Amino acid sequence: MALDHARAALLIGLLIGASLLFFNPVEPAMTTEVIFDDEVVQRIESESEDGSSKAQLMIRIRHDDGGLLTNDIKRVQDLLVLQNEAMSGNNPDTSWDDDDTTISTITSPLMSWSDAFSSRNQSLEEAASWGSILSFQEWDGWCGESATEEEKSAFESTLLLLPSNTTFNVACPGMPSSHHAIAPAAYEILWLVRLETDSNIQDWGALSIWAEKVSENTDYQLDAVGINMLFSKAKDVAEDDLKFILIPSIIILTVAISVGLRDPITALATLGGVSLVIVAELGILSALGFQFSILDGIAIPIIMGVAVDGAFWYCKSSRSRDEVRSMLFVAMVTTVAAVSLAIISPVRAQRSLGLVMAIGIILDWLVTRFLLEEFYLKRRSSIEHDVVSKQSPSHPALVWCWPVALILLASVAIAAPPGVEPLDIHQFLPEDDPALIQQDEIESTYLLASTAIAWIVVDVDGNSVEDYQSVLSLQQQLGQHPSVVSLDNGISRTPMVIGLPSENTSSTIDSLTETSSKSLLFENAKLQRNGITTGVAIAVLIDGQNTESALQFTADVSDLLVENGIDGAVGGELPVGSAVAQTFEEERIPQILAAGIAIFLVAMLVLRSPIKAMRIAIGTIAIGIAVDGLATIIGGRGVNTAPSVLLGMGFTADYLSHASADHVSTRQDTAARWWAAFSSGCVFLLVGMSNFPPARNSGQLLSLAILLSVALATCLSLLYQPSEKFECEE
Repeated sequence: MALDHARAALLIGLLIGASLLFFNPVEPAMTTEVIFDDEVVQRIESESEDGSSKAQLMIRIRHDDGGLLTNDIKRVQDLLVLQNEAMSGNNPDTSWDDDDTTISTITSPLMSWSDAFSSRNQSLEEAASWGSILSFQEWDGWCGESATEEEKSAFESTLLLLPSNTTFNVACPGMPSSHHAIAPAAYEILWLVRLETDSNIQDWGALSIWAEKVSENTDYQLDAVGINMLFSKAKDVAEDDLKFILIPSIIILTVAISVGLRDPITALATLGGVSLVIVAELGILSALGFQFSILDGIAIPIIMGVAVDGAFWYCKSSRSRDEVRSMLFVAMVTTVAAVSLAIISPVRAQRSLGLVMAIGIILDWLVTRFLLEEFYLKRRSSIEHDVVSKQSPSHPALVWCWPVALILLASVAIAAPPGVEPLDIHQFLPEDDPALIQQDEIESTYLLASTAIAWIVVDVDGNSVEDYQSVLSLQQQLGQHPSVVSLDNGISRTPMVIGLPSENTSSTIDSLTETSSKSLLFENAKLQRNGITTGVAIAVLIDGQNTESALQFTADVSDLLVENGIDGAVGGELPVGSAVAQTFEEERIPQILAAGIAIFLVAMLVLRSPIKAMRIAIGTIAIGIAVDGLATIIGGRGVNTAPSVLLGMGFTADYLSHASADHVSTRQDTAARWWAAFSSGCVFLLVGMSNFPPARNSGQLLSLAILLSVALATCLSLLYQPSEKFECEE
């Protein structure tokens, strides 16, 4: 009676969880924020008045006729009006329509030009021609020593937000072919846009929709570009793949189970159970406020593949109910033990995916054990008692298959080259995606697009004269690092280190009236909690194409902070992403060994047999290092391949636990093992055809892991040779 109540409670709980999905739909995100944690950026966002560390989104603007843009006064004025309309929303043809996000700021070179002219008591918006406001006597332009602060900012924005082949003219007459009485000449410009939202994760896709709307209603072509927009594109690719894979996966599993068991009703029941598991898990996690990454979608076909084991072992093997229960329980706990290593990973995306997979695997087992077991046993075909005919072919020499298989797997790992792919956008989009080609063009055209922002946070006392001077000294030392990008006006080079102003009469940070120089990248360097200054944020532009340089910069700055006796940290997408990849390279083998140890301990606790537990652990480690080695052949080893390696070890533990019985394997057992592997493998092969690289790599690696696991399990089962008289328990 108690068991019936438990079954009813489980079913009701799953149904309630599934119903929660209707009220809390899953909204997966695809940004660097859901891939890895950046404590420095998180601190700046929470303690800065304007959240200056938030990613700057880019819009590239060109005229429909492809002609010159910036030296046509009418086009410049049109774009100034467009910028104001975007902020005010008073023109329905160009207004921002997304209710979940709003435009916080738009930084454009043209607006900085307007400010520069205003500092000379002239109006760019009202000018009849460029000549009317550029009729100065010969001077050194916006980059010269006599330039106002607004003009210096205009030069900075011209250098960063106009193409590198721009003729700078008034922005810096000292540059080749430039003249002080002519406007900068460029065919396109960049806007920097910052969005605000109540959600923890911004929806960058809204910017693309708005850009398309403005392009249709004006004479200008607006394109949302940059790394952040590529992550939005990657999200679209992943969602399209998931829609493509989901229904075929259900069909494949239905057909495989129907053919393998010759029982379509069992196939439908199995798929019904796993569907309930997936929907209930999504509903419960979403209701609890769990932020899904689009990468978590990879877990859905994996959970579906895991669910088929129970159907085949209950309905097709020669094992009794208690034996199957024991095998499936051991398989579940060892698989979860392996996957759980991802939950403590330093990579947030791995933790998220590992949690979703672990919960799904546990729920799969609960549904199989408590809701479907009796159904499976009723559908089970009668087992013949002519046991000899059901024994798998055997020979004493076959016991060598196990050690030989382990040696072959180890040789794959030894032959695989070392190294890890950098954690960048190329791991999330197909190699031939037009967006990547466009990004390469942007990076080669604009200085800003080819750089990355490294954020440095230092702890300070806002009323301390010494702390103020220490920060100024640190900023000067940072500018001397070879990785730091400098603005070159042809006469001098200014390192792009943006923090506290160096030219100020104030003696403390709190006494500063302006806490940063006028820069298009950074508005406020002061960090505060409850009105008390706790730190200063410094933005540094570094080479965005060199991960090794970013790692070196992070290490050098950390050493510099220690030498200066300053408490602080380094963050930013490139420095943190590079560090995560390096950490993974250093810890991938220890992680595999740790998973093997976890599996051994769990198997030992459940099986109470050191020999069986050791065999399972050794086999899983062998598969783990082999799959890790194969990753270098299939798309390259990277942070995204780690969950696949751990899950492959989990599958190995699953199949090895099935093969660890103290009696010879029968044909029914072998058929159950291989049909279960075939069913899961078909789904993973389908996932391996995805366009989304993490899903494609995971599918391919898991397909190989399944094949290697079931083959290794078959080798392990051959260790038990039949006696002259073999009895099979029903």
